[in-house]
Parts: sequence; C-alpha cells; structure tokens
Amino acid sequence: MRSQCATTVVLFYYCCCTIAVLRLTGAVKPRHERGQEDYNAVHPCQRECRAGEPPKTCEYRFKVEWYYTMSKACYDCPYNMTDCYRPDCVPADGVAKPIIVINRSLPGPSIQVCLGDTVMVDVENAMMEESTSVHWHGHHQRNSPYMDGVPYVTQCPVPPHSSFRYAYLADNEGTHFWHSHSGCQRGDGAFGSFVVRAPKSRDVHRDMYDVDVHVITVTDWLHELGIRKFLAHYHGSGNNKPETILINGRGRYKVFDGGYRTPLTQFNVTRGKRYRFRLINAGFLNCPISMSIDNHTFTMIATDGYNVQPVVVDSFVSYAGERWDFVVEATANVGNYWMRFRGLMDCDERFTKAFEVSILHYDGAGDEEPEGTPTYDNTFHSGIQLNALNKGSGLMDTATVSELEDATPPKNDLRLEKKPDVTLFMSYDFYSLDNPHFHKPMLYGFKQVTHKSEQVYTPQINKMSFKLPSFPLLSQRNMIEPWMSCDNIKKDCSNEFCECTNIIKVPLGSIVELFLIDKGVTYNANHPFHLHGHPFRVVAMERVGNHTTVEEIEQMDRDGRIVRNLRTAPLKDTVTVPDGGFTILRFLADNPGYWLFHCHIEFHVEVGMATVFKIGEDWEMPPSPPGFPKCGNYNGKGLVSILNPEEMDSVYPMVNGSSQSDGLDDVDIESRTNMISTLGKWWPFVGGAHPYVASAASINSSYFSILLCIVISFLVIE
Repeated sequence: MRSQCATTVVLFYYCCCTIAVLRLTGAVKPRHERGQEDYNAVHPCQRECRAGEPPKTCEYRFKVEWYYTMSKACYDCPYNMTDCYRPDCVPADGVAKPIIVINRSLPGPSIQVCLGDTVMVDVENAMMEESTSVHWHGHHQRNSPYMDGVPYVTQCPVPPHSSFRYAYLADNEGTHFWHSHSGCQRGDGAFGSFVVRAPKSRDVHRDMYDVDVHVITVTDWLHELGIRKFLAHYHGSGNNKPETILINGRGRYKVFDGGYRTPLTQFNVTRGKRYRFRLINAGFLNCPISMSIDNHTFTMIATDGYNVQPVVVDSFVSYAGERWDFVVEATANVGNYWMRFRGLMDCDERFTKAFEVSILHYDGAGDEEPEGTPTYDNTFHSGIQLNALNKGSGLMDTATVSELEDATPPKNDLRLEKKPDVTLFMSYDFYSLDNPHFHKPMLYGFKQVTHKSEQVYTPQINKMSFKLPSFPLLSQRNMIEPWMSCDNIKKDCSNEFCECTNIIKVPLGSIVELFLIDKGVTYNANHPFHLHGHPFRVVAMERVGNHTTVEEIEQMDRDGRIVRNLRTAPLKDTVTVPDGGFTILRFLADNPGYWLFHCHIEFHVEVGMATVFKIGEDWEMPPSPPGFPKCGNYNGKGLVSILNPEEMDSVYPMVNGSSQSDGLDDVDIESRTNMISTLGKWWPFVGGAHPYVASAASINSSYFSILLCIVISFLVIE
C-alpha cells in the first residue's frame, strides 16, 4: 500500500512540473487563448522539399466517424458567413445530410510529404456499425503491399471501435489521394488529397511555374447516403444520378431564406505569377467532370503523378480516380473569375444538370463575385478539350490521353521495347441477366418485373462478376482453395449470371498488354479503370463506333489498323475507355502481391466489375507484418470441440479433399491459433478480466493517479 501511495505522489509531482513547463514554454495554451490557428495548423511534413535533406517520419491520426452537414457546429451559417468556417462545420452545399468523414472535415486531412518520407497513419474507426479501410490511390506500395487498404484483398476491414496503422515509404512522387475502399464511404465524404513532392531540381517542369500550393478535389455529391441510393437503384426504381458537384467540399445548391447560400471555394493568385494546380477527381458515380476557367487556359503538365509534355488546352475532362496537374498563368486583369465544373454522362442535361463553380481571385480584387450567373448551360467551354468523353484520336478540337507524350523520353523501358509476355482481353458491358442479388428468377427476374426502371443491368468483365472472399487474398493466401477458381464454374456464363473470385495469375517480371474493350451495346456509358500496385503506359485509345466486339478489335489488330505509341506513351494508373471502343495498356508486373483492377465507379465495383492480378508466386511476396490481423468465416468447429470433445468427429466427420464450406477447414492449427491470438490486438478490450491485464489493486491505483493528473491539468490550463 505504501508503495502505491509513493507512486501516486511521484506521478502527482511529475504531472504538476510537466504542466508548468508546458505553460511557461507556450506549448500548451489556456482554452480561452486557443484560436483558429490551432485547428488549421500546417503539418510539419508539409514543407519545401530540398535535395540532401534527411527524410521525415510523418504521423497522422484519422478518426472515421458518422457526422452531419450543417450541424450545430455551423451555428448561423450561411446567415453569418464566418460561422461557415468554424471548426467542425461542414457546410457542403447547404443541404443537411448524414456523412462519413475523417476528423470532421470535408475533404479529410491533406497529406503532403516529400519523396522518401515515411508515412504513418493511425485510422481509428469510430463508427457504430460499419467497418472501414483507407486506400492510397496512386501510391503503388512497393515492398508494402499489405498497406494498400483494400478489404479482403490486402487486409481485413477495420472493425468499429478499433484502429489500424498504415505505414509505408512515400516512394513515388506526384498528385495522389486517399479514400475509403469500403462500400459507399468515399461518396459519403471519406476522402482527401495525398501529394508527394520531390526537390524542385528533379522536376522537369520546374521552370514553368512559380507557386505550387493549390489542390483541387472535385467530386459528384448526393443529397442522401450512398448506400440508400444504391439500395433504391438496385432493389427498387431509384436512379443512380448525382444531384450536384462539390469543389474542396463546398458548393451552393440550397438557397436559404433571404437568398443566402453557403460559401464557395476560392483560389487566390497574384497577377504576373504562374500557379501549379493539382486536381483530384474523387468521383463516386458515373459523372465525368469538365473544367474551365473564364479568360484563362490550362497548360497540362502531369497526370496521375507522371509528367507529360506540356499541352495547352481550353478545358479538360477528369474521370473518377484521375488526377491532373496544370499551370495557370495569372495574366488576366485583376478581378474575380469563375472556375466552372460541368458534370457529364449521368450528370448531364438529360438528368440532373449537375455543375458547380469556384472563384479564381486575384490579389487586389474586391470581394464581389465574378460577373454573370453560372448555370449548367453556360458552363460549357468551347475550344480544345483534353480527355474528352467518348472521343477517339485524330480530332481537331479534342485530344485523347494516348496522344499525350511522356515528358522524359523513356529509355530501356521494357513496356515499350519488348513484346508482351502476356496479352489479355477484357471486354465489358451491361447485361440483362437474372443477377440473384437483385433479380431472383421466377420471383422478380429481370424480364418479370413490370416497370423498366426496376430492371437493373449487371456490368461484368468477360461475363463474370467478381466476388470477394471472406478473408484477404494477400495476407491469408494460404487459405485460397482450388475450388475457388473461376475455372470451376460449369454454367454458360453467356446466358447465366456467373460470379467468382476472379484471380488472373501473372508471372513476376512479365510485360502485360491489356485490351480494355467497352462493347457499348446497352448504354452510351463510360468506365474509368484503376490498377493498384502498378502504373501502366497508355499505348492506344480509340472509339470504333456506337458499339464493338472483341472479335472486331482482334481483327483490327491483325490487320495492323491499331497504331500503338511505343516510343513516348504516357504513364497513368487510372484511365477511361471510349464507349464502343478500346484502350490498350502495358505494365511491367514487377510488384509481387494481389492487386485489384476495377472500374472506379462505386456502384459498378460493388456489384462485381473488378478482377485481381496475382503478380508472382506466393513465395515471392513479402511476408505478412508480425501480428497482422486475420479474419474469415467461423463454422463452430472449435466451439463444439470445447463443449463436447468426444462428439467432435461425429459432428464434423473427416472428408477427403478440401472442404467447400468456408475455406477455413484446411488451415493448420498454428494459423487458427494466430487468428485467435491476434484478436486481442485487433479488437479493443472492454470490461471483464483479461489475461494480459495486471491485478485489480495496481490498476485501480494507476487509474487514480491518471485521473488526478487529468483533473489538475484541466484546472491549471483553465
């Protein structure tokens, strides 16, 4: 008892001394002295990157939680405009709705580091029911495949009330972004920018701009939760069209009493300077976005983090998952100018006319808005457009991605110099199948439902829907069974719905040429595809017609009518495919692991428009980090053995060959033991006895000391 009292006195003395030092040095301020700067403090890793400087370890904490736009944190926003900028106020476009955000901000925290830094992000799942994850879109996770953030591919999802640490080396520079890779969470607000800068001496475009501070995150935006939209569309007669667009989390859809609206995003420039902008399309649904700036042009210099030869255009289109870097020269008269964002495809004039604006503000200009009232119709911009929707090459007023050129002529690039070791054709369309998830045959099959709006077409790659397993393919690859292969499907997938865990095996070091073919029969649609773990070169892109077939594309290739750029093809990781056309990619499979390849329209990937590349053999992949969380199905086998060991064999008889019940039966005892032992690290311990917890007496003493320290700290700081 005396020792416990002595410990308490020492802790009390240490606590008081620590607080005094913090107050004297200004490290801790009283609550009434804390200002807005504490909430908007710049992370120390967001700095100018200089050659020769040692790298930093950059730590972040992401708290993922349910939240609400126009919450009580917004006070009288927008009637008192300053209230819209209060901490934790997420005004969005003025429409109140539930959201999922990180650290109560939209977009979430921006991660901006230097090449070679170590990034460490503790993701705390504070949601009540949903699991989550974070994918680092554009970062290829070389030597760190377990950090890619894809549930059931590279990791288990992060359960509620628990946390997961992502740690990796920022080893590929450029404009990336992070987002939840769980369900519809990205569309509900769980995304943010991720920029890796290199010393300016490495930048081939360093002489083209003076300032590099502006990051633009654009996304289509719903006025309801993404899952509600999804369920209404796939199980009812609801649509899949976004209402509007947000720019850096802001817009002004709702008009309040008296004509008040929520604030727009503003980008400040000084006349005579040249500004590098980094645009991220965090789009959720099928809403490509065209951007233009009144009285200004764009000099495009990079895409998906890779430099291209500069191209001057009047507007450009970005698709979900793409990033574009461009330079704007502030040479117009001092004033304010509309930056216009116009939704296409499911956001166009046929549906919701989704659009938004932000303001390019010159220093010295007034606070008034630019002239004219922006509308969907007047956001159209004539002139040359890059990456236009469903256009082919060789046109006068548009340019495709495949017509861009790498800023540095590739030397000894096997993707361009060597014939491909593996050639793959992936064709897709929307099919009128009885997908049992949404159309049960003989009950409410596709052709049985009476209303056309209730007929849901299924998007598939090569007539196959991707089905996630119950465990991560990478970290628990020893649980993959032969019966899981798509080769075991005996149905006629041309006429019946087929789904499986579609894994394409590629030998490590292979050159892969991939034909993406949009048949274009059912809809005049568009699909942006994203490859995890690897960049690719876009060697060709063409629209053949309103629709096409694999056979037609193969014949075109045999006849020499497909021209590949094998000299200067640009690098990307996300690319569109013209409807009724094709895009040809080449990548070097040099990053061992299991990597997702999927359409980046959330509804499409959720219903299986994806596949997985297995690069290399299992033994060529890095081992799982120590204590890495495990997950999977539970069949009660262990429970029965505990309750009644002698009945174990009768309840679970031995069966020759592999079990198809849950994929766990053939896991060895050590694996099962590890699965159980890691739960203590994975799930938070709440109440009751625990084998790793010290005695009650010492715990109570420590709790008392900590509580006393907290009380004293609060009183002193106040």
